[in-house]
Amino acid sequence: MNLYIRFFDDERVVTSIDDALAFIASFQGFNLTPEFEADFRKYVDSDVVYPKRYKVRPRIYFIVIKTTATSIDEFKANGKHQSDAQVEDREHVFRPKDLVSRRLNDEMPGWYEGTINFKRIVYFPETDRYDYVDTSFSALTKAWSPMDCYNRLANYIRSREDIDQRSQLPSPKGKNFIYEYIGLKPLNELNV
Repeated sequence: MNLYIRFFDDERVVTSIDDALAFIASFQGFNLTPEFEADFRKYVDSDVVYPKRYKVRPRIYFIVIKTTATSIDEFKANGKHQSDAQVEDREHVFRPKDLVSRRLNDEMPGWYEGTINFKRIVYFPETDRYDYVDTSFSALTKAWSPMDCYNRLANYIRSREDIDQRSQLPSPKGKNFIYEYIGLKPLNELNV
C-alpha cells in the first residue's frame, strides 16, 4: 500500500512509512513528535481506507490517502484513491442510514403494516395551552414500497380534521416509522 500525501501544493506518493515521515518532517511549522509518529504508523497499518488529515497549526492541515498508485500521475489519472478491493470492502460496511434509504425505495408491491409515531398537538382546556403528545398511528396499507406506505399513512394523518396541522410527523428514515411487509395476499387472508 502506497501513500499520497499533500500539504498545500506540495504532494507526493511514497512507498514506505519512513519516506512518508521524511517528507512530513520537511513541512514548515510541523514538529515530528513520537506521539504523531506512533499515530501515523497505526493509521498506515490499520484497515481504515478513509483519508486522514493531520493538523500542522491552527486551520492548516495536510492529508494522507492510502492508494495503489505508484506515482502522482497515476494517482491523478485513476480518479480513485483506493484499490477496487478497498472500495468493495467499504461497500459491505453496515451503514444504517444508507441501508434504510435504499430499502425505503425498493419496490415490493403488496400489503404493509405501518406505524408512525409522531408528535400531535393537543389542546388542554385545564391549562389553556397546546402541547405535543406522543401519538402512535398504525394501519394496514396496500402500497408499492415502504416509502409509498409511509406517504399513504402520513397523508391520511394530515387529512384528518381532528389532528392539528402543526403536528410533527417524523422522517421515514428514522426510528419513528416502522413497517412490516405482509405480502401480496388478498385482504380476506390477512389477519386483521
